[in-house]
Amino acid sequence: MSQYWSAVVHGLTPYVPGEQPKLANLVKLNTNEHPYGPSPKAIEAIRAEASDALRLYPDPTSERLRAAIAARHGVTVQEVFVGNGSDEVLAHAFLALLKHDRPLRFPDISYSFYPVYCGLYGIEFDTVALDENLAIRPDDYLPAEGKAAGGIIFPNPNAPTGRLLPLAEIERIVAGNPQCVVVVDEAYVDFGGESAIPLTARYPNLLVVQTFSKSRSLAGLRVGFAIGHPALIEALVRVKDSFNSYPLDRLAIVGATAAIEDEEYFERTRQAVIRTRGQLVADLASLGFEVLPSAANFVFATHPTRDAGELATELRQRAIIVRHFRQPRIEQFLRITVGTDEQCAALIGALREILG
Repeated sequence: MSQYWSAVVHGLTPYVPGEQPKLANLVKLNTNEHPYGPSPKAIEAIRAEASDALRLYPDPTSERLRAAIAARHGVTVQEVFVGNGSDEVLAHAFLALLKHDRPLRFPDISYSFYPVYCGLYGIEFDTVALDENLAIRPDDYLPAEGKAAGGIIFPNPNAPTGRLLPLAEIERIVAGNPQCVVVVDEAYVDFGGESAIPLTARYPNLLVVQTFSKSRSLAGLRVGFAIGHPALIEALVRVKDSFNSYPLDRLAIVGATAAIEDEEYFERTRQAVIRTRGQLVADLASLGFEVLPSAANFVFATHPTRDAGELATELRQRAIIVRHFRQPRIEQFLRITVGTDEQCAALIGALREILG
């Protein structure tokens, strides 16, 4: 605490990112990074851009990248916004589209940055409980008498559960809330879900946010984007240009553009993750774990007789890191990133040893 802090800073409870430990021979399965590197074409493009051109500012509109995203998803450039990671895109959406007199709604177990943004921007919010199977109930997001939301946001697949909401159910939520913006956070959708992007052509209140950090293996480059009606995109641009008019540097623009254009590499590596996830689920089940259905590059698992926190500690002693959330309803679950086949085999071997 400091006398020089503003009242806003005094009241903040910041987001705590996943640990980035520095341990020898580490098996790192705690932050949902892609187990395989970026497209070689992305690396080549970054190297080529690392030149004297870095003395010049980047394109403030990132038009080349936006055009590549638009082509990939069948929309216009005017329907695409890009930012410094999807977290920045989401931050702008909270301020530009989700700050209203009525409360914002999101799941009680979800991406823990959402309440942080609400605290930063002074947004009132209501959390909506997941059902007994830790799944989103679409009916809970439809307006009740006199209780229409000021905005709605949820990940699909949800995090940290990994559970997927079918596209038809997303459309029910969007169509049922024409009074507000619905943001669908699709950080993990490429690992088993169906994107809601096609729905943006029919619903001007839908904003879909994605990232290059997961399925495109570019977590270290920090690139995210949103797709929605041009009026929603204009709101994001107005906030961006009042905050940081050059959010993406030259390396990020060319690297992300090359990555999204390399469809063959994207498809091959995401399918590899999906195959490994299936084997990981089967192996965990054979050890007695209950594993929630996952459409993400991670699984959410609990053991009926062993404390999740103790398991996480014992794995760490073996240089294997997974994510444990000390949070009501999910304190007995571990979120485990899908790594390479070798990393997952090391995890299963360690768990077999721990469980005896």
